[in-house]
Amino acid sequence: MESLKILIPTDFSVQAEFAYLMVKKLEEKSDIEINFLHVLEVPDTVTIDANGEIRTCGEIDINYVLKQKEIAERKLANLKSLYGDQIQTHLVLGKTTDAILKFSEINHFDLIVMGTKGAWGLKEKLSGSETQVIARKSKTPLLSLMCDRSDLIISNILLVYNFSNPVKEDISLLHKLINAFGIKLHLLQITSGSTQGDLATVESNMKKFAELNNITNYECHLINDKDVENGVIHFNQMNNMDLICIGTHGKGGMFHQSATEKLINHLFKPIISFHLNNTK
Repeated sequence: MESLKILIPTDFSVQAEFAYLMVKKLEEKSDIEINFLHVLEVPDTVTIDANGEIRTCGEIDINYVLKQKEIAERKLANLKSLYGDQIQTHLVLGKTTDAILKFSEINHFDLIVMGTKGAWGLKEKLSGSETQVIARKSKTPLLSLMCDRSDLIISNILLVYNFSNPVKEDISLLHKLINAFGIKLHLLQITSGSTQGDLATVESNMKKFAELNNITNYECHLINDKDVENGVIHFNQMNNMDLICIGTHGKGGMFHQSATEKLINHLFKPIISFHLNNTK
C-alpha cells in the first residue's frame, strides 16, 4: 500500500485515542505518517505568529491563553512519550472545525481520522458533532468511529452509493485500502419502492460504476428500506461489514438531513465519508 498522510485531531479524550488505535490498524498494512492536531479554541482576535508568540486585542487575558497553550503543549509532548517520536504534533489557534479543515487542506492530508461521541436529539438538530461538520465540509476523506476498533479485521467494505448515475469518483483512498488488505467491496443500492424489475438495471449500473472506477473484486446488493440510514443499518445487521464507505454532497444542518451525517452520529461502525462527483 502506498504511504498515507493521516491527520488525527485531538482534544486528548478517549475518542482521540480510538482514532489513533484505528490508524495503527491501518499501519499494519501500510506506511503511514501520523499527525496529531490540537486546536486551542479562541476568538479570531487572538493570534499566534511563526515564533509561537501570542497576540490579543485585549478582550481576553493573554496570560490565560498562554497558560492554556502551555497545558496543550505539555499534553502533545505526552503523546510523543506514549506513541513514540515518529508521530508529529501540531498546535493551532481558532475555531475547532474551521482550524481542522484549514490545516488539512493546507497540508494535503490523505485522510482525517476522528473519534466521535455522536449526537442525538436537539444537539444533532442544532449543531451536530464536530466530526459531522468535518464530514460535511472537508475535501479530505474522513474516517470516523465511536469506539475502540483495534481488534478489527478488515475484509469487507460496504460502499453505499446512488448507482442510477454511475460516474468516475475520487476513491483513491478506497483503492489503497483494497490493495493493502485484499478487501472485497460490496456495492449497495437502497431503494424506498418496489425492487421487482429493478435488480437487473441496478446491477448493470453497478458494473458500469465498477468499470469506470477500476473495481474488480465486488458484489452487488439491492435493499428496500424507508431511507438510506435504515437501509445501511439493516444491511449491516444481516452482513456485518467491517467498514462503511459513503459519499456526501456536502449539504447538512438544520434544514437538510444528510444520510452520511446521520450514520456518523448513530452507527457503531467505522465510516469513511468522501465528497461525491455525482451530483444527481
